[in-house]
Parts: sequence; structure tokens; C-alpha cells
Amino acid sequence: MDANEMESQQQKAAGEDDFRLTSTAGLNKFTLLCALLASTNSILLGYDIGVMSGAVLFIKENLKITSVQVEILVGSLNVLSLVGSLASGKTSDYIGRRYTIVLAAATFLVGALLMGFAPSFPLLLAGRIVAGIGVGYSLMIAPLYTAEISPAMKRGFLTSLPEVFIVSGILLGYIVNFSLSGLPQNLNWRLMLGLAAVPAIAIGIGVTAMPESPRWLVMKGRTHEAKRVLIKVSDTVQEAEFRLSEITKAAAMDLGEATSSNHSDWRGQGVWKELLLNPSKPVCRIIIAAIGINFFMQASGNDAVIYYCPEVFKDAGIQDKRQLFGVNVIMGVAKATFVLISAVYLDRFGRRPLLLLGSIGMALSLAVLGMGSKFLQHSETKPLWAIIVCIIAVCADVSFFSIGLGPITWVYSSEIFPLRLRAQGTGLAISVNRLVSGVMSMTFLTISEKITFGGMFFVLSGIMVVATLFFYFFLPETKNKSLEEVWALFEDKDTTGDDQRGMQMREM
Repeated sequence: MDANEMESQQQKAAGEDDFRLTSTAGLNKFTLLCALLASTNSILLGYDIGVMSGAVLFIKENLKITSVQVEILVGSLNVLSLVGSLASGKTSDYIGRRYTIVLAAATFLVGALLMGFAPSFPLLLAGRIVAGIGVGYSLMIAPLYTAEISPAMKRGFLTSLPEVFIVSGILLGYIVNFSLSGLPQNLNWRLMLGLAAVPAIAIGIGVTAMPESPRWLVMKGRTHEAKRVLIKVSDTVQEAEFRLSEITKAAAMDLGEATSSNHSDWRGQGVWKELLLNPSKPVCRIIIAAIGINFFMQASGNDAVIYYCPEVFKDAGIQDKRQLFGVNVIMGVAKATFVLISAVYLDRFGRRPLLLLGSIGMALSLAVLGMGSKFLQHSETKPLWAIIVCIIAVCADVSFFSIGLGPITWVYSSEIFPLRLRAQGTGLAISVNRLVSGVMSMTFLTISEKITFGGMFFVLSGIMVVATLFFYFFLPETKNKSLEEVWALFEDKDTTGDDQRGMQMREM
């Protein structure tokens, strides 16, 4: 490359950088609408987490089930959701992102109806299993779809919306618990669980207004359709053409040849082999980062703490059910407030600073909660100040989770895989998320009975210390980079490779 060509490349790269900054300074309203509709799917998991924390108290008394059966009932949704997560990647590569969202809502709808009308524990468990598969689908597809339609400068905010809706669902579940707790015992928990069918129906209808992911369309060789979608989700035609150029060239490199109609038969074949059997070094680094952040998200015990918060405070001395549900509402408000703060500032401060702040805060909060629980365990009078300290510590724990791990796990998982591996790679990472969540939910009470709630919180605090070290050393910053550029962060850091990648990205 001579001096004139190099100068031309540098001017082109500088022009593209300026174009990207100016073209994404605002937030396209149609893009926001699509992200909101896709993320609404996540409210189903949040509602289940919130409402089940209270419903299980009435289910245990009404159906006369044991503590082990309670753990199986609560954890089964999370364990079975890994089936949906694993299947969702291949499904979304085959039928598209949009119809996978519809499938997720429909599956959860069936599960919610089964739970609401279940006359016995086996049928209630069957409903949880079906709903769990729907949850697995929704957890993978919502952030993935949102990431694929979002501009780089706003992707952090938009892709964190699923966590905003999860937290909103949790708060809604708490409010429903509080509102229906005064009804007869054989009716209240059925309404609590069955009402989840309402948002599932609304989501299925709302998705019809959403376009297909432009990146999936390019992968299928449907470039003209992808351009029409990009024009809708971009501020100008020039921005749409620039984004289409980036996507098509990245897809051509990813698939090994120029993108054309002969890719219409691509169904995601060969991805599992590349992910698990013969991964390159960059793919290994991506898998470690994606699985690691999803593992620690659930190993933090956040879901278990929310599910069993009434049990924790019942042990601490609060016996009235409405008071227990009132504590849950306070916790839900704290989560909702801080997840919104995180979403707004995620693209400004970046993923790493908020993730590290959240994990350090969780470690400290869980340590305080452990000390408070230990004190109450050995206190006969159960002083009010100690209970208040524990309530503040729980609210701090879930708030720091909502600042860091809560939203950023979905953002990071959906943006670090290259295009061809993205759906199934994200599905693999989130299946680990759901497996760990299920294990935590199904063992939390049993382990706590052996080492006390205080001992359990100390263990979780230690896990968050390890998580902080992992995030610091293994997760690079992805702020303001397009999905096509993020791949370079995980490649070998040799000088020649850097030069070649810089030239390739400028050419894109």
C-alpha cells in the first residue's frame, strides 16, 4: 500500500468514525419501540420470580408439600429454562429472531395456565417445567434481538432493557402478592401464578409490529429486506447503508464467502462444533468470558435471595405475611431504581466500571447481611435495629446487582460473539446461567439449614470476591464498539495482527 492509498484509508476511517458518532447521537424512536417490545418478554421471568416468592408460602400450606418439594418447585423453572436457552440459539438461526420471541411467549402462556389451574403438586410442577422452557427462550432472544438492531453508541442502554423488565416483573409480582394475600388460601396462589398469562398474550400480539433482525436477514442472504429494516431503525438512509456495509462484510468474512442468496439454506449448522470441539483461541476467550459472567450472575445467589427472602426474614423474626410481602416491595423498588440508573449510564461509563462497582458492593452487602443474620440467630429478643440492618443489607445487595451483574450480563453475552456464532453461543452461555440459578434455588434452603442463613450469605460474599477478580482480568471493555468490532478485542494481541485488524476494520 503506497502513501496515497494509506492516506485515503486513514481519511475514510476518520470519516466513518465521525459518521458513527453523529449518526447515533440521538435515539431512533422505532429502534426504541422494537427494543421495548422484545424486552417485554423478560417481564415473564421477573414476574415469576417475584410472585413465586410469596405464592410458595400459600402453596406449601394449601397442598401440604415439604421444604424439599418447595425447592424442587422453585428451582425446576430455572433448571428447565436451560433447555429453552440451549434450543433457542438453533431455533432463532432457523426461524428467525422475531418468531422465536413469539414462541417464547406462547410456551410461557401454556405453562402459566397449567400452574393456575393445577389441582395437585405434579401438575403444578408440570406447569413450571413448561414455563421454564419459555423463560429459557425469552432470556436468550430478547437481548440478542435488541443488540442486533441497536447502534453501537446506544447498545448498552437498549440491551439492558431486558433486565429493566425483569426487575419490573419482580416488582409487579411483589405487588400482586401483597394485593392477593388476603384471598382464600386455595385461590390466591392460583391467581398469582395464572395472571402471568396476561402479559404473555400481550407480548405475542405486540411482536407482530416488530421487524426481523437485519443481521439475521443478511445471514440468510436477504440483503434488500435487511436494508429496509435498517432504514427504519436508523436516522438517515446514509447511516442505514453504512451499517449494512459493516454487517454484510462481517457476514461474508464470518461465513467464508461473499454474502449472497446461496446462504438462504443456512440453519446454524456447524456452530456447536466450532464452539465446543474445535474453538480458536479468540472463541475460547469469548466462551470463557460469556460463561464466566453468566455463572457468577447466578452464583451470586441473587435469584435465591429473592425467591426465599420471606423465609429469611421469617427466620429473622417477621412472622406476619403482609409484612413479609411489604419487605419484598421495598426490595423491588430498590432493584427497579438502580437498574434504571445503570441502564441510563451504561453507555457513558462503560461495562467494566459498573460491573466492578456492582460486584464489590454485593460482596460487602452480603458480608453485612451475614453478620446481621448471625446476630439475630443468637439473639432471643430479635431487636428491631438488627432486622432493619438486614433489610438495608438485602436492599443494598439487590441494588448493586441491578447496577452491575443484572443488566450487564445480558448486554455482554449478546455482543461479544461473532455473527455466525452469536445466537447459539449466547444460548450456551445463558443455559449455564439457568443451570446455576436452578442449582442455587434448589439447594439454598437445604444448605442454609446446615450452615444457617448467615453462613450462606458469607459464602455468597466470598463468591463475589472471586467474581470481581474474574471480571477484572477476563472481561475487556466493549463500550461504543459495533458488534463487528467487538471480535477484535478477543484476538491475539500481536503487533502484526493489530495492524491487519486495523486495516480490515477501516476497509469495513
